[in-house]
Amino acid sequence: MAKKVLIVEDDGNIAELLHLYLEKEGFETCVAKDGGKGVELYRQFQPDLVLLDVMLPVMDGWSVLKRIREEAKTPVIMLTAKGETTDKVSGLEMGADDYIVKPFEMKEVLARIHAVLRRTGPEEAQEVRKLSFDKLVINLDSYELLVDGQRVDTPPKELELLFHLASAPNRVFTRNQLLDEVWGFDYFGDSRTVDVHIKRLREKLENVSGQWRLKTVWGVGYKFEVGAAS
Repeated sequence: MAKKVLIVEDDGNIAELLHLYLEKEGFETCVAKDGGKGVELYRQFQPDLVLLDVMLPVMDGWSVLKRIREEAKTPVIMLTAKGETTDKVSGLEMGADDYIVKPFEMKEVLARIHAVLRRTGPEEAQEVRKLSFDKLVINLDSYELLVDGQRVDTPPKELELLFHLASAPNRVFTRNQLLDEVWGFDYFGDSRTVDVHIKRLREKLENVSGQWRLKTVWGVGYKFEVGAAS
Protein backbone atom coordinates (compact mmCIF):
# COMPACT_ATOMS: atom_id res chain seq x y z
CA MET A 1 0.00 0.00 0.00
CA ALA A 2 1.34 3.42 -0.95
CA LYS A 3 2.54 5.67 1.86
CA LYS A 4 0.51 8.85 2.26
CA VAL A 5 2.14 12.30 2.50
CA LEU A 6 0.30 15.48 3.43
CA ILE A 7 1.88 18.61 1.92
CA VAL A 8 1.06 21.83 3.79
CA GLU A 9 2.51 24.62 1.66
CA ASP A 10 1.01 27.95 0.54
CA ASP A 11 3.39 28.47 -2.40
CA GLY A 12 1.51 26.87 -5.29
CA ASN A 13 4.62 26.16 -7.37
CA ILE A 14 6.44 24.41 -4.52
CA ALA A 15 3.33 22.45 -3.54
CA GLU A 16 2.80 21.28 -7.13
CA LEU A 17 6.47 20.31 -7.50
CA LEU A 18 6.36 18.27 -4.30
CA HIS A 19 3.07 16.66 -5.36
CA LEU A 20 4.40 15.65 -8.80
CA TYR A 21 7.69 14.22 -7.55
CA LEU A 22 6.13 12.33 -4.65
CA GLU A 23 3.40 10.84 -6.83
CA LYS A 24 6.09 9.75 -9.30
CA GLU A 25 7.92 8.05 -6.40
CA GLY A 26 4.80 6.08 -5.55
CA PHE A 27 3.45 8.16 -2.66
CA GLU A 28 -0.19 9.16 -2.33
CA THR A 29 -0.38 12.90 -1.65
CA CYS A 30 -2.79 15.56 -0.49
CA VAL A 31 -2.13 19.33 -0.49
CA ALA A 32 -3.28 22.02 1.96
CA LYS A 33 -2.52 25.70 1.25
CA ASP A 34 -2.98 27.07 4.76
CA GLY A 35 -2.45 25.84 8.30
CA GLY A 36 -6.14 25.53 9.16
CA LYS A 37 -6.79 23.35 6.13
CA GLY A 38 -3.64 21.42 6.99
CA VAL A 39 -5.05 20.40 10.38
CA GLU A 40 -8.40 19.53 8.79
CA LEU A 41 -6.84 17.38 6.04
CA TYR A 42 -4.47 15.76 8.54
CA ARG A 43 -7.47 14.33 10.36
CA GLN A 44 -9.27 13.29 7.17
CA PHE A 45 -6.32 11.99 5.14
CA GLN A 46 -4.45 10.31 8.03
CA PRO A 47 -1.01 10.60 6.38
CA ASP A 48 2.08 8.54 7.14
CA LEU A 49 4.19 11.73 6.98
CA VAL A 50 3.62 15.50 6.82
CA LEU A 51 5.70 18.04 4.86
CA LEU A 52 4.93 21.26 6.72
CA ASP A 53 5.90 24.82 5.77
CA VAL A 54 6.55 27.17 8.68
CA MET A 55 5.22 30.42 7.21
CA LEU A 56 1.54 29.73 6.46
CA PRO A 57 -1.68 31.79 6.37
CA VAL A 58 -4.49 31.17 8.90
CA MET A 59 -2.25 29.11 11.22
CA ASP A 60 1.56 28.92 11.10
CA GLY A 61 3.51 25.69 10.85
CA TRP A 62 4.51 25.66 14.52
CA SER A 63 0.82 25.78 15.52
CA VAL A 64 -0.03 23.01 13.07
CA LEU A 65 2.83 20.91 14.44
CA LYS A 66 1.57 21.46 17.98
CA ARG A 67 -1.94 20.30 16.97
CA ILE A 68 -0.54 17.20 15.29
CA ARG A 69 1.60 16.33 18.32
CA GLU A 70 -1.43 16.64 20.58
CA GLU A 71 -3.06 13.85 18.58
CA ALA A 72 -0.33 11.58 17.21
CA LYS A 73 3.38 10.91 16.58
CA THR A 74 3.06 11.12 12.79
CA PRO A 75 6.49 12.05 11.32
CA VAL A 76 6.72 15.75 10.37
CA ILE A 77 9.38 17.37 8.19
CA MET A 78 9.44 21.16 8.41
CA LEU A 79 9.97 23.23 5.24
CA THR A 80 11.15 26.80 5.68
CA ALA A 81 13.26 29.57 4.24
CA LYS A 82 14.72 30.16 7.69
CA GLY A 83 18.00 28.33 8.21
CA GLU A 84 19.08 29.60 11.60
CA THR A 85 20.09 27.02 14.18
CA THR A 86 17.58 28.46 16.66
CA ASP A 87 14.72 27.59 14.30
CA LYS A 88 16.03 24.06 13.93
CA VAL A 89 16.31 23.64 17.68
CA SER A 90 12.76 25.00 18.12
CA GLY A 91 11.52 22.46 15.59
CA LEU A 92 13.24 19.63 17.43
CA GLU A 93 11.89 20.69 20.79
CA MET A 94 8.35 20.89 19.40
CA GLY A 95 8.58 17.39 17.98
CA ALA A 96 9.60 17.79 14.33
CA ASP A 97 11.43 14.81 12.85
CA ASP A 98 13.44 16.69 10.26
CA TYR A 99 13.97 20.16 8.83
CA ILE A 100 14.65 21.21 5.23
CA VAL A 101 15.68 24.74 4.30
CA LYS A 102 14.44 26.34 1.08
CA PRO A 103 15.51 26.39 -1.66
CA PHE A 104 15.92 22.62 -1.72
CA GLU A 105 16.53 19.92 -4.30
CA MET A 106 13.88 17.27 -4.71
CA LYS A 107 16.38 14.44 -4.38
CA GLU A 108 17.22 15.80 -0.90
CA VAL A 109 13.53 15.94 0.04
CA LEU A 110 12.97 12.37 -1.17
CA ALA A 111 16.05 11.09 0.67
CA ARG A 112 14.94 12.72 3.91
CA ILE A 113 11.39 11.40 3.56
CA HIS A 114 12.68 7.85 3.13
CA ALA A 115 15.12 8.28 6.03
CA VAL A 116 12.44 9.60 8.40
CA LEU A 117 10.00 6.85 7.43
CA ARG A 118 12.69 4.25 8.14
CA ARG A 119 13.49 5.79 11.54
CA THR A 120 9.86 6.09 12.59
CA GLY A 121 8.40 3.02 10.89
CA PRO A 122 6.27 0.38 12.63
CA GLU A 123 7.92 -1.92 15.13
CA GLU A 124 7.61 -4.93 12.85
CA ALA A 125 9.81 -3.10 10.34
CA GLN A 126 12.41 -2.43 13.01
CA GLU A 127 12.68 -5.88 14.59
CA VAL A 128 16.23 -6.50 13.39
CA ARG A 129 18.34 -4.78 16.01
CA LYS A 130 21.16 -7.32 16.08
CA LEU A 131 23.44 -8.28 13.21
CA SER A 132 25.93 -11.16 13.25
CA PHE A 133 28.85 -11.86 10.95
CA ASP A 134 32.04 -13.89 11.30
CA LYS A 135 33.62 -12.81 14.61
CA LEU A 136 31.36 -9.73 14.73
CA VAL A 137 28.09 -8.97 16.53
CA ILE A 138 26.44 -5.52 16.35
CA ASN A 139 23.65 -5.22 18.91
CA LEU A 140 21.59 -2.01 18.97
CA ASP A 141 19.30 -3.26 21.74
CA SER A 142 22.16 -3.40 24.24
CA TYR A 143 24.40 -1.00 22.27
CA GLU A 144 27.21 -3.54 22.33
CA LEU A 145 29.86 -4.40 19.78
CA LEU A 146 31.41 -7.87 20.08
CA VAL A 147 34.61 -8.43 18.13
CA ASP A 148 35.97 -11.98 18.15
CA GLY A 149 33.89 -12.67 21.25
CA GLN A 150 35.15 -9.63 23.17
CA ARG A 151 33.06 -6.57 24.01
CA VAL A 152 34.62 -3.44 22.49
CA ASP A 153 33.71 -0.05 23.91
CA THR A 154 32.13 1.89 21.06
CA PRO A 155 30.41 5.31 21.16
CA PRO A 156 26.70 5.12 20.19
CA LYS A 157 27.05 6.99 16.89
CA GLU A 158 29.92 4.75 15.76
CA LEU A 159 27.81 1.69 16.54
CA GLU A 160 24.80 3.15 14.70
CA LEU A 161 26.97 3.93 11.68
CA LEU A 162 28.37 0.39 11.57
CA PHE A 163 24.92 -1.11 12.01
CA HIS A 164 23.53 1.04 9.20
CA LEU A 165 26.26 -0.02 6.80
CA ALA A 166 26.13 -3.68 7.82
CA SER A 167 22.34 -3.85 7.55
CA ALA A 168 22.73 -3.41 3.78
CA PRO A 169 25.84 -5.48 2.93
CA ASN A 170 27.71 -4.46 -0.23
CA ARG A 171 25.54 -1.37 -0.74
CA VAL A 172 27.51 1.84 -1.21
CA PHE A 173 26.39 4.84 0.86
CA THR A 174 27.53 8.39 0.16
CA ARG A 175 28.70 10.52 3.06
CA ASN A 176 25.61 12.73 2.77
CA GLN A 177 23.33 9.70 2.87
CA LEU A 178 25.03 8.52 6.04
CA LEU A 179 24.74 11.96 7.62
CA ASP A 180 21.01 12.06 6.82
CA GLU A 181 20.22 8.49 7.81
CA VAL A 182 22.50 8.01 10.84
CA TRP A 183 22.99 11.49 12.30
CA GLY A 184 19.59 12.89 11.32
CA PHE A 185 18.52 16.49 11.17
CA ASP A 186 19.87 17.51 14.59
CA TYR A 187 23.40 17.38 13.20
CA PHE A 188 24.94 20.59 11.87
CA GLY A 189 28.44 19.42 10.92
CA ASP A 190 29.95 18.28 7.63
CA SER A 191 30.72 15.00 5.89
CA ARG A 192 34.23 14.76 7.37
CA THR A 193 32.53 13.51 10.53
CA VAL A 194 31.71 10.30 8.66
CA ASP A 195 35.37 9.84 7.68
CA VAL A 196 36.49 10.24 11.29
CA HIS A 197 33.97 7.66 12.54
CA ILE A 198 34.92 5.19 9.80
CA LYS A 199 38.61 5.59 10.72
CA ARG A 200 37.85 4.81 14.38
CA LEU A 201 35.75 1.79 13.45
CA ARG A 202 38.52 0.45 11.24
CA GLU A 203 40.94 0.66 14.16
CA LYS A 204 38.60 -1.63 16.10
CA LEU A 205 37.83 -4.03 13.24
CA GLU A 206 41.06 -4.29 11.27
CA ASN A 207 42.12 -7.85 10.34
CA VAL A 208 39.39 -9.44 12.48
CA SER A 209 37.92 -11.48 9.63
CA GLY A 210 38.55 -12.17 5.96
CA GLN A 211 34.82 -12.51 5.32
CA TRP A 212 33.89 -8.83 5.64
CA ARG A 213 35.44 -5.36 5.77
CA LEU A 214 34.64 -1.66 5.81
CA LYS A 215 35.56 -0.51 2.34
CA THR A 216 36.07 2.96 0.90
CA VAL A 217 34.57 3.39 -2.56
CA TRP A 218 36.70 6.25 -3.82
CA GLY A 219 34.78 9.28 -4.99
CA VAL A 220 31.50 7.87 -3.66
CA GLY A 221 31.46 6.77 -0.03
CA TYR A 222 31.59 3.59 2.03
CA LYS A 223 30.18 0.10 2.17
CA PHE A 224 30.25 -2.94 4.46
CA GLU A 225 31.61 -5.53 2.05
CA VAL A 226 30.95 -9.20 2.69
CA GLY A 227 32.72 -12.05 0.98
CA ALA A 228 35.71 -9.78 0.50
CA ALA A 229 38.36 -12.47 0.82
CA SER A 230 36.40 -15.69 0.83
